[in-house]
Formats: sequence, structure tokens, C-alpha cells
Amino acid sequence: MESVWDYPRPPRLERSRARITVVHAQKVIADSERCWRVLETSHPPVYYIPRDDIAEGVLEPGDGRSLCEFKGMASYWDLVVGETRVRQAGWSYERPVAAYGEMVGAVAFYPSRVDECRVAGELVRAQEGDFYGGWITADITGPFKGGPGTMGW
Repeated sequence: MESVWDYPRPPRLERSRARITVVHAQKVIADSERCWRVLETSHPPVYYIPRDDIAEGVLEPGDGRSLCEFKGMASYWDLVVGETRVRQAGWSYERPVAAYGEMVGAVAFYPSRVDECRVAGELVRAQEGDFYGGWITADITGPFKGGPGTMGW
């Protein structure tokens, strides 16, 4: 078991060899065994998938930007599958700060905005609140930041 309260701040970036899959509208959006995990105190892991492992033509630049005090400026991506568009389904750091440079351009998906995310075959539960986009699996314990009343943690 991993407790999110044992994760560091600033967040740790680490490679993950677990098979990560994302499915939406019955299409495999991403399938990779060479992702990065970002681990930050009080948050479930966020998986960043190399763009080469994301289906061609499903991402379009989305509206908005946000600033992470550790990683830098995030860009948002819309997911387009057939006639279906999911606005800001994912985000990436196109020019992350040096400590996170390895993950440049890799895309993280909000599990709550797609039909299915899996880690090593296990269906992921979305982090409450949808701000952080964490991926909760059976081996991750909280409590997790993100839900009502937790923003001040």
C-alpha cells in the first residue's frame, strides 16, 4: 500500500512500467508501458503518457492554461473521438521547469472525463473534485485532497 501522505512536496517524478490505458467512446486513446508518475503529498498519482503512445488525431489544443508552482505552465487538450468532443480532457507541460523536463509534452488525462482509465489492468477511480486529476487504485490510500472542505490542506 502507498499512502499519499508519504509522497513528497515538491512532487516526485518517476518512471512507471505499469501498462496504462485510456478508453473513450469505445476507442483506445492511449496504451503505454513507459509513462511517468507524479507523486505529491495528499494527491493520488497522476500518470503522464508520452504523446507517441496516444492515438493519432484524438487530441486538439484546448482552451485555458494553469500554473503549477512546481512543474510550470500547463496546456489543456480536448479529446475528439468521432463526433464526441471532451473539453479539457487532459493536460501537458510543453515547457516544464528543469526538474520535470523528462515529461515534456506527455499528456495526463482526467479519469472523470473519459470512459475508462486503467493501471496494470485495474480500473481507476477518479480523484474527487476533478482539479488535480489523480488516479486512485486499490493500492493507494488517503484521505485525498480535492473533495469539499479539503482545498486548504
